[in-house]
Parts: sequence; C-alpha cells; structure tokens
Amino acid sequence: MAAYLHPPLDRFIAGADKALRVVTGVASASRPTPAAHAADAEMSEAERRHAAGLMRVNHVGEVCAQALYNAQARFARTDAIREQFEHSSREEEDHLAWTAQRLGELNSHISVLNPLFYAGAYALGTVAAVLGDARSLGFVVETERQVEAHLESHLDRLPPQDAKSRAIVDQMRIDEIEHGAAAQRLGAANVPAPVQAVMSAMGKVMTGTAYYI
Repeated sequence: MAAYLHPPLDRFIAGADKALRVVTGVASASRPTPAAHAADAEMSEAERRHAAGLMRVNHVGEVCAQALYNAQARFARTDAIREQFEHSSREEEDHLAWTAQRLGELNSHISVLNPLFYAGAYALGTVAAVLGDARSLGFVVETERQVEAHLESHLDRLPPQDAKSRAIVDQMRIDEIEHGAAAQRLGAANVPAPVQAVMSAMGKVMTGTAYYI
C-alpha cells in the first residue's frame, strides 16, 4: 500500500520538483505558443541579440513568477486563494515555456542566474504570504502592474519585424493583466508606496542583469 502523504508535504514535494524544473529550463506549456502562426523575419545579428536579450529578461521574469506563486500558494490561508495562485502559476508556466522556446529559436540561452533569481523571488513570496492573504494578493496586483508596464516597453523595444517574439510578449501582457485583476477581486490590500519603489528597483536590477547573462 502506498504511504499516505499529508497535503502540506505533498505541496512541499511538488514545489521542490517544480523549482528544480524551472531553474533548469524545463517547462511544458498547456497552450500553444502565440508565435506558432507568426511569420519568421530576417533580422541582423544585432537585432537578433537584442531580441534574445529581451526574451531572456522575460524568461527570468517567469522564473521569478513561478517562485512567487509557488511560495504564495504554499502559505496561503484559504483554499480559494491557493487555487487562484496555482491557476496563475500554470499560465505563467506557459510563458516560461514560450520564452525558452523563443530563446532557442534565436540561438540564445536562458540566464545562468536563474537559481539565484528563483531563490530571491521565493523569499519575497514567502514574506508576502506570511503577512496574510490580503497583503499577499496586494503584492500580486503590484507585481503584475509593474510586469505589464515592463512588457509594454518590450513591445516598443523589440525589432518591429520580430512578429514571433512580439506575439509571445503581447499574450503574456494580456495574461498578466488578468492575474492582477483576479487578485484584486479576491480582496487585495494596497501595497505602500515605499514597497512599490523597492519592488521597482529590484526589478530594474534583475532586468539589467538578465539581458546579458
């Protein structure tokens, strides 16, 4: 007879397995990539490197999203909120797979700093979660607001002819807006302005580093 595992232990084992897959670049999408029907485009070497740098930043953002949602789901106080975090995490895993695939198509690589980014984001997600569900949801709302702005900037910065990367980023943007709205509907508390500023500063460090390595 199989040994019985307590639900929290089940979640811990599943979370550890997921963390290992995320930081090593193994992800599976439940939805087809939005780039599937976008046309290939000729790009110069400089344009290709630039597109790859931006998509690597987006991939790292999804590594962090997996860590945040994994931590917040683990420490959520109610089943409804835990289920919302897990739902959002599944959609974020699509983003992870899409961006990894696009990096391969651009002959580039995921960030070597993924384990560090994951660990840092997991710690932040844990802190947010232990402050209570309302603050944890507020952290999601603010995170998604900043991510939406970041993705919109990438739509401006990607090479205009890179329809594949642009299709991925635009669908990611749409999903992030819904994740933030869902958290708001569940009773998110406002994040204080100083915390917003710290989150923004940390995001700039991450994006500035991940573009290159």
